[in-house]
Amino acid sequence: MMARSLSHRRVIIVGAGHSGLATAAALRSSGLEPQKDFVIIDSAPPGQRSWATRWQSMKLRSAARHSVVRGFPFPGDEDRHPSADEMSDYLSSVEKAIGVKTVWSTRALGVNRLGDGSTLHLSTSAGEVQTRNVVCATGAAAVPRIPGWRQELAVPGVVLHSSQYLDPAQIPPGRVLIVGGGYSGVEIAEELTSSHDVTLATRAEPPRASERPIWSRLRRKGPMSEARPRAASTDVTHAAAVTGVNGDAVMFADGASMKPQSLILATGYEPADGWLPDSEPPGQPLHVSARIPGLFTVGMPRYSRADADTLAGASREAATVARLIVGRP
Repeated sequence: MMARSLSHRRVIIVGAGHSGLATAAALRSSGLEPQKDFVIIDSAPPGQRSWATRWQSMKLRSAARHSVVRGFPFPGDEDRHPSADEMSDYLSSVEKAIGVKTVWSTRALGVNRLGDGSTLHLSTSAGEVQTRNVVCATGAAAVPRIPGWRQELAVPGVVLHSSQYLDPAQIPPGRVLIVGGGYSGVEIAEELTSSHDVTLATRAEPPRASERPIWSRLRRKGPMSEARPRAASTDVTHAAAVTGVNGDAVMFADGASMKPQSLILATGYEPADGWLPDSEPPGQPLHVSARIPGLFTVGMPRYSRADADTLAGASREAATVARLIVGRP
């Protein structure tokens, strides 16, 4: 029944995050009607975009003015850095303003072309769907990346990916090893120093102490910087990259080792594109499928530009994809 209600739309957008909503906004601006001409599906439980599960003290790297879906300003002070909860609420308000009603708990499983015509066959967890266009907006950083050695490590406390971290109360007392020197690793390390003995293992040179707040030290190249953050707190112990484990001990590239009570893996994410055709090569121009006309991506750098997963980059891609869809026969 659900699949039947989705079929025969002109466009199905897969993913209700900022890329999916940017696509929906661009399609509406191009004259297509939400729910009638296009719908959004998402594998998450109702309303549970990834922002809703980020740690409580998290702030966006970009200011509110640069953290928007095109055409929908962020309420309040445009120079502040919104929290994850604010971003989740903002995207929900954009969804409502566009007039699209996301079909939650519906996962895309595969897509292919039916014969030589313009009809696409989208396999979903709710059944088989036919449509003319499919937009993959499932996110470039959607699936937690877990290092292979994790299964071999035994610790007395907890092991969490950064996507599961909410606040220091989750972490039992004792030594905490955080693996990963990106933004989430550094911010979580600094937050935990007031309550835990924290070691931060990174592949880069040991970061130097510097002034707060952490984002004020970034080398500005526009709305968001690509500079590596540095842990400001001198209470954070820095370690070399993890090379492996031995029972309850973690081994580092410089020969050192430690036995953490708990482990937080700030090891990044993989794109949620496993449902796309295996033969679809990355790097196609204009985010257009080489093999399946009508299949597009938005917000996926491996299929287009390096900045595609930023809010501004996704909006630019969405506008291009909307024009291509409207121009298709």
